[in-house]
Amino acid sequence: MQKFLTFALATAVTAAATLAAAQGTIRVGMAFDAGGKFDKSFNQSAYEGSQRAKRTLGVQTKDFEPSDPSQTVQGIRSFANEGFDLTIGVGFANNASITQVAKENPDLYFGLVDDVSPAKNVASLVFNEEQGSYLVGYLAGLNTSTGVVGFVGGMDIPLIHKFEAGYTAGVKAANPKARVIAQYVGTTPEAWNNPGRAKEIAASMRARGTDIIFAAAGASGNGVIDYVKQTQCLKAANLPSGVKFSSNNFAKVTKSASYQRACAGNTRPMFFIGVDSNQNYLGDFDKNPATLNHGLTSMLKRVDNAVYALIKDVKEGKFKGGERRFGLKEGGVGYAVDQYNRALIPSSQVAKVEAAKAQIIAGKIKVPTK
Repeated sequence: MQKFLTFALATAVTAAATLAAAQGTIRVGMAFDAGGKFDKSFNQSAYEGSQRAKRTLGVQTKDFEPSDPSQTVQGIRSFANEGFDLTIGVGFANNASITQVAKENPDLYFGLVDDVSPAKNVASLVFNEEQGSYLVGYLAGLNTSTGVVGFVGGMDIPLIHKFEAGYTAGVKAANPKARVIAQYVGTTPEAWNNPGRAKEIAASMRARGTDIIFAAAGASGNGVIDYVKQTQCLKAANLPSGVKFSSNNFAKVTKSASYQRACAGNTRPMFFIGVDSNQNYLGDFDKNPATLNHGLTSMLKRVDNAVYALIKDVKEGKFKGGERRFGLKEGGVGYAVDQYNRALIPSSQVAKVEAAKAQIIAGKIKVPTK
């Protein structure tokens, strides 16, 4: 009976694949990185791009989330063996697997997010993360009450150094006297999915006077958000030597009852800055957008747009291998202003950030990458 069910399942899968091919339906396989497709960040943005393509372009999609990195190449190869038109590896860690399977299947198309593959049939989708990070850093520099801001990176690698470098440059451009404290969760892929460690780092940063923390750490960033949710503010009595409140930009923003109880007296609110997806809503701790939101803004890395554009090219017969770069000019990165943080960022600040954005696009501001 078991053999019969296995044979029947295999037959059904083959039949479905044959039908899809006969109907001309484009099939797209997605191999996700550590943290999974619902990490509320990088992977999820890629997933949302594939789902938009599914809705609007009529393609079929199938996901693969490895429980262990060693399984990745088998998962990617399974898409190729089934004749998927396009297989996308999400994250630089998938480069070796995508490249290997792409070379084995030169007649199929592949995509890689966040790194460049040498294989000719791989479209490598890379981003100018430093440009978007500059803009959110600029907002942090304008709004810090202590002059000390933080950066929590996931894995200590050149890709995340770009986030840190851009963020630091933006902070300094808006507030030359501000200090940026940077720390990484780890040096292995597990660093993307260790919110407990990120939470510990956030606590150490607050003890040093940090009031705004930008987390470019995948699912680990949820630890920073959780810490901000629990602490909500800094108190003057607990500031370290040499740090004092120098501004109070959010004095007139309506506060929740919880905030008022926990943060009475001479205090200032804490904020996180989201990454990849728009994470502003995660700072709405009391489920009321009208009160103070603890997500200052989010650095948008439009992986969804890049994935969608690649799928659309395959659908239209326009696939092209090689590097494809997405920066401010291409709408590949940016910052988020919405109902959750509009009260935090006045129009005068938006105008300053937009001016900086225009200068970056025009080449008048060269944002560092390390």
